[in-house]
Amino acid sequence: MTSLAQRLRSGDKIVTAWSGLAVPIVTELLARGGYEAVTLDMQHGQHDMASVREGLVSLTLAGAHRIVRVPVGDNAMASRALDVGAEAVIAPMINSRADAEAFAAAMKYPPVGARSWGPHRAAMLAGQTPPDYLAGANDSLLSFAMIETPEAIAALEDILSVPGIDGVFVGPSDLSLTLSHGAGLDPGGERTQSAAADIARRTLAAGKLAGIYCLEPEKVGEAVAMGYSLMAFGNDMSLIMDAAGGAVKSTRV
Repeated sequence: MTSLAQRLRSGDKIVTAWSGLAVPIVTELLARGGYEAVTLDMQHGQHDMASVREGLVSLTLAGAHRIVRVPVGDNAMASRALDVGAEAVIAPMINSRADAEAFAAAMKYPPVGARSWGPHRAAMLAGQTPPDYLAGANDSLLSFAMIETPEAIAALEDILSVPGIDGVFVGPSDLSLTLSHGAGLDPGGERTQSAAADIARRTLAAGKLAGIYCLEPEKVGEAVAMGYSLMAFGNDMSLIMDAAGGAVKSTRV
């Protein structure tokens, strides 16, 4: 299976489901339903280390790419997510070069970073020997810094210049909240979308990857037009509720 890193760097556009339910079979069903990638959310979702560990196995069985979003500032968890098989980690609220450096250090082995050795489960899932895993890890495992604040936008070039940061991931809800100084949520508004376009342009200029959360299906195509290659759309709770609601409506006479 071609890695997520190889696909994104070759120009593929990938849509990832968003998993908040800590139920491995639900995670697997998202992949078997057609998603090429699934992101397990430890920040706002219900996932913990146990459900991430089992969820990554389920995604491996289903042949989907494996992404984890860790809690704010939890760089130790970023390393642990890699150790149990994540192909990419998204770190929220990366607002400065220092934030990016700390995240990258947890994601990459020396000489790029300071990740500690212990990826036994990840190597097993990949069918690799420890030397083979080590040889490819820094290049094939992706670190995405979330850009969600005016401070992060102002520091974007500094963040992108950090060795070991492979790309950025835009959270439009938090971005709209911080841009408005807490006045309200407007992820699809002109100000937020203009900022998202600017972030993509500057990220691509730096030779890095750009990802974004999309709240409506049409936003996926708009994101691709901006230059994004990893788009999150569809969370498990909403997908289940929408499917259940549609099924109930279809039976009404």
